[in-house]
Order: sequence, then C-alpha cells, then structure tokens
Amino acid sequence: MSGNRRPLLAAGILMGAGLGGFVDGIVFHQILQWHNMLSGWLPPTNLVDAKVNMLWDGIFHASVWAMTMLGLWMLVRAGGRRDVSWSAGTFWGAWLLGWGLFNFVEGAIDHLLLGIHHVNEYAPSPLTYDLLFQASGVVLAVLGWMVIRSARRQA
Repeated sequence: MSGNRRPLLAAGILMGAGLGGFVDGIVFHQILQWHNMLSGWLPPTNLVDAKVNMLWDGIFHASVWAMTMLGLWMLVRAGGRRDVSWSAGTFWGAWLLGWGLFNFVEGAIDHLLLGIHHVNEYAPSPLTYDLLFQASGVVLAVLGWMVIRSARRQA
C-alpha cells in the first residue's frame, strides 16, 4: 500500500459538502423555516411564491443528494484500489472540510453576494446570522484540515 490519500480526500469532501447541504436544508428550510432557496428575492408570502420557493428548495436538495451520492460512489471505488491508504482520520477530516467549504461558499454566494436568501430572513439583523454561518464554515473547515493533518502525521 503506497499511501495514496487523494481518493479518500475527494470522497470525504464531496460527501461532507453534500451532507452539509442536507443539514442546511433540513434544519433551516424545513424545521426552523427561517428561509427558502429564493426567499430573499421572492418572499413566500402567497401560495404561488411559496410553491416557487418549494420547487427551488427541491432542486437544491436534489443537487446536494447528487453530490453526496457522487462522494459515496468515489468512496466505494476507492475501496477496490490497493494503492489507497485507508484512514478514518483522513476521511472524517475531509468530511468536515467539505461541510465547512459548503457553508462558507454557499453563504458567501447566496447570503452575502447575491442575497437570494439569508440564514434567518425574519431576524432583526439577518447579517448577524449570515456571518455566524460563515464562521461555522471556517470552523468546520479548519477542524477538518487539522484532523487530516493529524491523520497524515500518524500514518
């Protein structure tokens, strides 16, 4: 076994980003109902706008599902390779890194740049929630990077 970690890193990052998207959608869109995909541009104040938002929430969920499945497929393929160095730390670190990257990139584009929605559309200061979401992305990514580095040193 040569120590090739790239397949685990790629699979973990994709799965982390995909599952991070599911957490976003399930917690913020469905349970707390703080926002929908387009609620910054098209507030769901009537049935038609609510249905448009629901459609785009579904497209978002389908996209993060596809990302998760691609990561899972990559993980299964890596399982058949003799050159892959299996390490739980590498995989879970990449998973955290992917989740952090999802939060940071999605937050930067959707919340801060385009304003298609904010983490909490109904808060007195939506920017506070947006910045906390950005910070969560940084924290998750840094934690993931630290776990990956630690796993590399232990190998």
